[in-house]
Amino acid sequence: MSLPESAPREMPGSPSRFASADEERRVATLNALALLDTEPEREFDALVALAAEMLDCPSAMMTLIDRDRLWIKAANDGERGEIARDVTMCNVTIQGSAPLVVEDLSGDSRFAANPLVAASDGVRFYAGAPIHAIADDGRRHPIGALCVLDTHPRSLNAAGRKALVHLATLAEAAIAARTAAMQALAIAVTADRQSSVLARQDRIFRQAERMAAIGSWRVLWPDGPLEWSDGVFRIHELPLGAQPDPSKAIDHYPPHAREQIAQALTDVIRTGVPIDLELDFTTALGNPRRVRVQGELEHEAQRNVDGPVAIVGIFQDVTDRHALELTLRRTAETDALTGLANRAAFDRALDAAITRARTAATPLLLALVDLDGFKAINDTLGHNAGDDVLRGVGQILQAPWLRGSLAARLGGDEFAVIVDDPALVGAPEEIVSRLQEALQVPVSVDGLAMISAGTVGIAALEADCQTVRDFVHRVDIVLYRAKRERIGERRRAA
Repeated sequence: MSLPESAPREMPGSPSRFASADEERRVATLNALALLDTEPEREFDALVALAAEMLDCPSAMMTLIDRDRLWIKAANDGERGEIARDVTMCNVTIQGSAPLVVEDLSGDSRFAANPLVAASDGVRFYAGAPIHAIADDGRRHPIGALCVLDTHPRSLNAAGRKALVHLATLAEAAIAARTAAMQALAIAVTADRQSSVLARQDRIFRQAERMAAIGSWRVLWPDGPLEWSDGVFRIHELPLGAQPDPSKAIDHYPPHAREQIAQALTDVIRTGVPIDLELDFTTALGNPRRVRVQGELEHEAQRNVDGPVAIVGIFQDVTDRHALELTLRRTAETDALTGLANRAAFDRALDAAITRARTAATPLLLALVDLDGFKAINDTLGHNAGDDVLRGVGQILQAPWLRGSLAARLGGDEFAVIVDDPALVGAPEEIVSRLQEALQVPVSVDGLAMISAGTVGIAALEADCQTVRDFVHRVDIVLYRAKRERIGERRRAA
């Protein structure tokens, strides 16, 4: 989603209206990071893409608030540029500690007349969390915001607000790691040319290593020797001592990662393209880690000479950041109440399953489940009882006998199961029978008792089902027919 053409993009010519001692320190902290007016960086591009996906918004941005302007560091649609600070919602966001969420900007007196909102294609929904950085004096200052926007009013639940805060924290960690990495790499590359200040630089470098879980390395390629700083030994969980054998150091990586490292080293020597890899890794004590490896030629001219080539770089433990990213991604794909896949994850999984079935010419079943009388349970026994029913269905659809089938909650009381196990796909009637029997569960609250039940429709992938929508529509027809038959049976029994 691009900003409206009417958005003010020129900065005021008069002295800043945001001037104060704290504001001066805040701007100084931002400028010290060297983030403004920089080229796109993959960490921040990935972060805004994840924010847009998790919060299901068409636009997500990471913004930096300069003295009189807002500058877009990253946007999921690739937009770059700047606008006047005082017309932006992010300027309000950095003035508080909690996320700013406005469900309909046009109805908010602070923003209704804002040119970003008043335009016919203007912003209607905004949610942003402040991003902080630590100044030299140890104080945290807000330097910008991570935000999501939409041209339509919408809401954001508590889980969404929490995810937004987590994403802003991840942005702060990425900024801190970027700063430490830049300092460490600059020191590593220039250390041999700055002998007069080597001792002072070494102290700074060691502090940066400890703070950022980072270390430096240098290798004379291809035969060594390999040199590690103390930080690299710490990440490997090895005692400080003799420098390692290059052929032994690579044993800490899985086989496929070793191939990536070898190729990256070949490329940096041949083309000068810096190394930048994130890989799985196992320490000397057997502990799994996620590490980032960066490197570059010590002197660019070395590519044009015969003999060994020196490569220097940094090595960073990014295990915690990687785990947080995986947790956020899993949260984005999971229904919070039942623990099943949500609708977005189901659509992706079914599309992939259809592709696999077409390629391998293997059968594929899709079952849809619709709970019978669920509204009556909510109305009679209360929403807590209804939530218990939904959680129970989640457990039923993950029973061991379904053997790896993917279950999802599509919304409300509608569920789906993707079945591709060879032993199951040949018996769809048995699947229907076992599921409908398992879904017959008594529910009682304060002496009131009801029966929770479900109707199951199932069908196999046919040649005319070209898309996810086609397949779901086919099974939906089967489900509708099954529901009519069950209603008819109950009426005849009555």
